[in-house]
Amino acid sequence: MKNNHPQQARIFELGAYGDLVPDEEAGQLDGSTAAGRDHLAYAAASTEAYFLAAAASLAMRPGASEPDISAALLKRHYGLTGSIATLSSEVERTVDVTLSDGRRLILKTSTTAEAVDSFRFQTAAMAGLQGFTGFVAPEVLRTTSGALMFEQEGTCGYLRTRIEGIPLHQTTLTPDLLFRTGSALARLDLALELVSVPAAHRPVLWHVGCWSRLMELEQYLPSGSIADSVRVAMSEYAEFVEPQISDVAWQVTHNDPSPFNMMVTGEGMGFIDFGDGCWSPRIQDLAIAASHVVGDSTLPLGGAEHLIAGYASVIALSALEAKLLVGLMRARQSALILVNYWRSHLFPADAQYIKKNVARAEHGLSILAPLGVASGEVAVLAAMPSYHP
Repeated sequence: MKNNHPQQARIFELGAYGDLVPDEEAGQLDGSTAAGRDHLAYAAASTEAYFLAAAASLAMRPGASEPDISAALLKRHYGLTGSIATLSSEVERTVDVTLSDGRRLILKTSTTAEAVDSFRFQTAAMAGLQGFTGFVAPEVLRTTSGALMFEQEGTCGYLRTRIEGIPLHQTTLTPDLLFRTGSALARLDLALELVSVPAAHRPVLWHVGCWSRLMELEQYLPSGSIADSVRVAMSEYAEFVEPQISDVAWQVTHNDPSPFNMMVTGEGMGFIDFGDGCWSPRIQDLAIAASHVVGDSTLPLGGAEHLIAGYASVIALSALEAKLLVGLMRARQSALILVNYWRSHLFPADAQYIKKNVARAEHGLSILAPLGVASGEVAVLAAMPSYHP
């Protein structure tokens, strides 16, 4: 098929892209050194090479069409056998494993070169979170050789426990639940701040450094009010948020706490899918989670007030973070819309799954659209003490 889009052609042609800054420093910096690292990481993530490399990984189909050797990998690397069911996944192959004793595990595998660094990051992050309280995270099971992940003849993967609970998108978002979700997310961020991980600077399209370039995907949006709102939000991000984003606190983040990746469990709020995690502004996790729960048009922040209050009850927002939060929320909603319309164009057969969060983002963006920089800041400041369970 002829490719009429030069940008898309460049994305398809680009190969793997390495780390931008030494990973051994991740999570171990303070003071002026950390501030310098933040600026360096943001500058590197803002380059065209980073953007093209990050986009290339999402312009490839997952290996679902390849022969499923999950059972053989499970036996060889973990000495385990069980029934296997394939789950929906956008990038890697994800299978649900039920062992003979009833335990359920998740096995993730991939045949792409980019997955090696992604899996290195994910497994180290989850392993590092064990022992912290205030949230629930999966536990990585080590291979028979004691490694967090395996590599075998072009296939890499890892095995983790399955969190039993109800995904947030299947629950009723009460003020109390949103408050608890926000406070658990803040505790997750406090833990991630102390976790040292490899590959935290690998190309990730959801990194804020890519956002000013995402309007190159504007051609895939349907015309109308949503496209107009996306343009306004991304323009505000480029003009107001981007010049100041390096001045907030940066650390290792989850970077995708969506209602599909947050679980209501008997032990607290659970967080899964660390595949988009990276070194980014800490407030980014709050902006992402808050952007997904904007749904009540009678409230200035659409109901995200309660989640913001919960987060701020654990980690106080700086004055600059309060100023930038709504702009980050709107930019994240716009990024989600842009990326997923583009990917739906690439993979029309998978469009329904790819766009599972798009309607929510479009509705949320329409609610936040009337807020300017000043009114957004006022709404955030008003939200922080607004709810006390």
